[in-house]
Amino acid sequence: MNLIDNNDETENNESEENQNNDENNKTNNDETDQQNESRSEQDQISVDGSFDVNEFRMDESSMESEGNEQNVEQVNQKISLDTINKDYKIFTEKFDQVEKAEKLESNEEIKKLRKNLDQQLISFQDIITKLANKLQRELLAKQNRSWEFDLEEGLLDSAKLTRVIIDPYNSLSFKKEKDQDFKDTVVSLLIDNSGSMRGRPITIAALCADILSRTLERCSVKVEILGFTTKNWKGGQSREYWNSNKKPKNPGRLNDLRHIIYKNADTPWRQSKVNLGLMLKEGLLKENIDGEAISWAFNRLKKRREERKILMVISDGAPVDDSTLSVNSGDYLEKHLKKVVKFIEDKSEIEVLAIGIGHDVSRYYSKAIKISDVQELGDVMIRELSDLFKSKKLN
Repeated sequence: MNLIDNNDETENNESEENQNNDENNKTNNDETDQQNESRSEQDQISVDGSFDVNEFRMDESSMESEGNEQNVEQVNQKISLDTINKDYKIFTEKFDQVEKAEKLESNEEIKKLRKNLDQQLISFQDIITKLANKLQRELLAKQNRSWEFDLEEGLLDSAKLTRVIIDPYNSLSFKKEKDQDFKDTVVSLLIDNSGSMRGRPITIAALCADILSRTLERCSVKVEILGFTTKNWKGGQSREYWNSNKKPKNPGRLNDLRHIIYKNADTPWRQSKVNLGLMLKEGLLKENIDGEAISWAFNRLKKRREERKILMVISDGAPVDDSTLSVNSGDYLEKHLKKVVKFIEDKSEIEVLAIGIGHDVSRYYSKAIKISDVQELGDVMIRELSDLFKSKKLN
């Protein structure tokens, strides 16, 4: 009996110890869990205190939207240029310039140049007036103005007032002019400002710009006038930069571009006409890199809201830049020009028309006109513009 009692006591003691151990373990686990929870809460507090997740997401989205807005032009340019410029390289763009004409020279000098242009155009004044009037009639006729009659509101139809006089119980009749798609048009004139255009060719180019701008503006067609050349002869700062970098082979375009805005599409002709005189400044006319200039004009036109977009290029032949061609193949710039023009003609809604001053440019453009003298300008321009405005391009 004593043995049994001892065994019972031993078992009871062991069970009590096990129970105590379980309780201790449970207490320790609870404390550990509480510590972990407190640590997680502290971590969450520190996270919440440092920044709000929602705010971070909003900031991130806003940064992305702002970045997208800022890089729209670059992305659009890359999309177009990546498809056509695989073999075309630019050594550096840091010295390139896009500037308004009025900022390249003083107001007094620009006015003197405009007077000089006007004096050279005196002998063509009659031709200009006849051309402007005839071209305006041609373009306005293409609009096919039409009216809607017997409306309840609009302009009073005076031709039907006799009905009211005869019978006062007849109601008044109104009319309204139909909206025409023809007016929703913008034309960009891109003029070669290279040294080979010096003299009579650049005068003819300025005359073309002057006539087209005035005449098309009368027909509610917006006109933009752009020019392209280089800042220096023989490569300028780009060439010096190339020399200082140990003259790597096949550097691509190696000159400082200068793109000039003579007239914005939204600026009236009267406010910008004086800028056209700047074309007669001989020191301004240097090299011509046509492919990049057309890409620039193309990207400007893409941003316009008009439904109809026309790019007219006035040039005297092939692109020439001695600095670039001396370190690349002889047809380097010509190949690029052909690719750019073909891309615009085949894969965009922008219509391209080229006017060659004394040279045939049809090997670059599918629609090209050659003008050797200003006397030919009238009939050729009327015919070509009439064909362009006859109907919208359908793709």
